[in-house]
Amino acid sequence: MTTDASHTGGSSGSGRTGADGGPGGRGAHRSGADASGADTGAVLRRVRRWLWLFVVCLVLSGLTAFPLETETRWVTELVTGPAAPLADHVPALVRWLEHARDAIADTNARYPFLAYGTDWLAFAHLVIAAAFWRPVKDPLRNIWVIRWAVLACAGVIPLALVCGPLRGIPLYWRFIDMSFGIVGVVPLLIVLRALRPLERHAAAGGAGGVGAGPGSGGANPGRDGAGTLRAAG
Repeated sequence: MTTDASHTGGSSGSGRTGADGGPGGRGAHRSGADASGADTGAVLRRVRRWLWLFVVCLVLSGLTAFPLETETRWVTELVTGPAAPLADHVPALVRWLEHARDAIADTNARYPFLAYGTDWLAFAHLVIAAAFWRPVKDPLRNIWVIRWAVLACAGVIPLALVCGPLRGIPLYWRFIDMSFGIVGVVPLLIVLRALRPLERHAAAGGAGGVGAGPGSGGANPGRDGAGTLRAAG
């Protein structure tokens, strides 16, 4: 009788160990959830860093589109002054910069209202940068904005190829313009690649276990969806 009780007590204790701290118990489940949540947090932090880089570049592009006359004057002074030894290897580029400087100065002096168009261009850059506030806060739920920006970067290439010749833009300068779309799409593609596993996980209904963290009671994937992943960041 004593042997049976001891055996029963041992089995019961073993059962408690398996349930609480064993390989298949709640302890292991909590550890797995912690590790998954930490991985998700690291991914989201990396995604936000790339998105912030993209936003900063957009803001700088917008702000520098306002003082075009001053900037073209500074650039030509640079290439004909301190950087002249280097600029001597690309005389066509120097001539184009001087031509652009003179054209902008003459236009601003005689037809200042035309600069209103580039003011709107600058404003558009700032508005697009502001639209990335939500993707920075919750990249998975607002992933459509990132995909839209990829399409916008791709559209830079046909725009330069079609409109560039119509406006008398030299071929090499069109390649410089196209490089903005090529360089700009790089951080966006990195972000989409990093978000792909999280997107699959959220679509599978497991977002609550990843983003909620231990002791939170989980979340309702159907209700919270991708938004639960935001908490991990």
